[in-house]
Amino acid sequence: MAEHYDLVVIGGGSGGVATARRAAAYGKRVVLIERGRLGGTCVNVGCVPKKVMWHAAEFAEAARHAHDYGFPVASDRFDWTRLTENRRTYIERLNRIYAGNLDKADVDVVAGEARFVDERTVAAAGREFTGEHVLIATGGKARWPAIPGAALGTDSDGFFAWDTQPAKVAVVGSGYIACELAGVLNSLGSDVSLLLRKEHVLKDFDAMLGDTLIERMREAGIDVRMNRQARELHEDTDGRITVEFDDDTRIAGYDRLVWAIGRVPNTDTLGLAGIGLELAADGTIPVDEWQDTRVPGLHALGDVTGGPELTPVAIAAGRRMADRLFGGMPERRLDYHNIPTVVFSHPPIGTVGLSEADARTQYGDEAVTIYTSHYVALYHGVLSDKTPSDMKLVCVGPEEKVVGAHVIGDGADEMTQGFAVAVRMGATKHDFDDTVAIHPTSAEEFVTMT
Repeated sequence: MAEHYDLVVIGGGSGGVATARRAAAYGKRVVLIERGRLGGTCVNVGCVPKKVMWHAAEFAEAARHAHDYGFPVASDRFDWTRLTENRRTYIERLNRIYAGNLDKADVDVVAGEARFVDERTVAAAGREFTGEHVLIATGGKARWPAIPGAALGTDSDGFFAWDTQPAKVAVVGSGYIACELAGVLNSLGSDVSLLLRKEHVLKDFDAMLGDTLIERMREAGIDVRMNRQARELHEDTDGRITVEFDDDTRIAGYDRLVWAIGRVPNTDTLGLAGIGLELAADGTIPVDEWQDTRVPGLHALGDVTGGPELTPVAIAAGRRMADRLFGGMPERRLDYHNIPTVVFSHPPIGTVGLSEADARTQYGDEAVTIYTSHYVALYHGVLSDKTPSDMKLVCVGPEEKVVGAHVIGDGADEMTQGFAVAVRMGATKHDFDDTVAIHPTSAEEFVTMT
C-alpha cells in the first residue's frame, strides 16, 4: 500500500531540501527521495567544493604577491592531496548537517531512485509514496559530446575526484564552469588550455565581462584557443590525450581534459512520459511563474526547469512555493528579474540586471546611458602585477535608472550583493552618486563614476 504525504519531494539538493523543510515547518507530512548524497550538486560537486578550490588558488596568487609586501613566501610547495582531503572532510560534514536538519524538521528521507507510477504516486526503494503535491527538484548533470574518444576526458564531477594535480590540462567550454576551473588550475600551477568553440566566453553576460576575462586569462598564462571544435580524442602511447579538431589541427600532450560544455536536466529516469508530462526540447520541465507544471499538483524548480542555474534561486523558489501551498500566502512566488550572480573566475566577476546589449534591445539606444570605470585596485599598488579592474553601470531613461551593474576584478564576489539590492529597489544613477564612497575600496568606483 502506498504511503501518503502532503508533499513528496524528488531530489535532495538545496531546492528540494529547502522546500521540504519549509513545508514541514507548516506542520505538513513530507517525504524527500534522493538517490545520491544530500546537498545535491552545489554541496557535493558544485558551488561549495569549487569555492574551496578557488580559495586555494587565491592563496597561491597571494603567495606570488607576498614578496612585494615584504614576505619571502615560496609558492611551489602546494599539496593537492591535503587540500582535496580537507575539502572532502568538509563536504562530508555538510552532508551530515543536511541530514540532521531534515531529521529535526521531521522530514522522512528515502534513499533511492524515484520513478512515477502515476501523476501523484512515486516509487522508490521498493516503496510507493502518494502526495497531495509532488515536487521535482532533481537538478542537472554535465553534458558530454558525442564524439569518438570523449570518455578519455572527464566532467566537473570528475574534476572533484582527482587525487593528483595534472601538469597539463585542457578545459573545453566557454561558460562559467569552464572559466572557473581553468582559472583555478592555472593559479595552482597547471599548464592550462581553454578550448573555445567560438570566440567568446560567458555569452549570456555583458560583453565587457567576457572580453575582459579572456584578456586577463591570457595575461595570467592560460592558453585560450578560439574556434576549436573538438572532433575526436586519442590516447597517446604515453597515456596522454591528443585533441583533434574539425579543422584537422590537433593538440597533443594533455594529462587531463575536462568537458565543461553545459548541463542537461536530470529527467531521463523519472518516467515522466508515462504521466503525460511533456518536456521542452532541451529536456527541461516547463513550469509557470508559480513553479506549476501542466499536471495538476505536480511542481518543479531549480536546474531541472532550465531557469537560472543557481542554488539561491532554487532555495528561494522552493520556500516561496511552500509558503503558497501550505502557508496561506496565495500570491507568494519568486520574481526571476534582477537575480545577481558571481563567476569565481580569476579575477572574479559580479553581475546583476541587464547587459548593455539587452538594455538597448529592450529600451532602445536613445534611452540607454553607459558609465564605466577602469582602475587598478589599491591591493596592486605596491605589486609589479598591475592587473586592472573594470565596472559598468547600465542606465535607462531621463532619470537614469540603473538596470544593470557589472564588475570584473578584486572583490567583485563580495560587493555585488549590496548593489543588487539597489538595482532591485530601482535606484538611479543620482542615488549612486549621492552615496558617500567608502575609501579606499574597489566598491567605491560604483558610486564615483562620471
